[in-house]
Amino acid sequence: MPTITAGDFRNGVTFEMDGKVMTVVEFQHVKPGKGAAFVRTKMKNVVTGAVTETSFNPTAKFEQATIERRDAEYSYNDGDLYYFMDPESFDMTPLNRDVLGEGFRFVKENTMCKLLSYKESVFAVEVPNFMDLEVTETEPGVRGDTATNVTKPATLETGAVIKVPLFINTGDKIQVDTRTGEYLGRTK
Repeated sequence: MPTITAGDFRNGVTFEMDGKVMTVVEFQHVKPGKGAAFVRTKMKNVVTGAVTETSFNPTAKFEQATIERRDAEYSYNDGDLYYFMDPESFDMTPLNRDVLGEGFRFVKENTMCKLLSYKESVFAVEVPNFMDLEVTETEPGVRGDTATNVTKPATLETGAVIKVPLFINTGDKIQVDTRTGEYLGRTK
């Protein structure tokens, strides 16, 4: 496996440390007047999402970790197992709910996602940044209430509940940012 030194760290670089896969979020080369230079690094565990900060000697060596990203179509779920189909081989990959992440609550069946894996083991699912979804349940908008930024809860076709403006009604199609869970606007 190729190795990398802490002196080569750049944002987005993935490496293995203590058997865990880390990605560099932020780095800073520090050369104090006295003493040895070091690399202050903020890194994220790609599997758990935990962010830690530590300093390394610039010559410290790590194994480079290669993250594989491949397209897969979300097919269906059966209890806590969610099935993804490879668009070329049609192989099904079952994944546990805990791998899916927060944004997955906005994904409906037959949506293309990316499966992120390390050494053949899928640790995360990347969903599209924006999804167009139908509102399946919300209270009717109140006429005459024109206060700005007033919202109400709405249930979407995937079962997720988000805040929407008062003028949105059941049956409307809206666009949602899957990263923040925010309503972006109506769609056709």
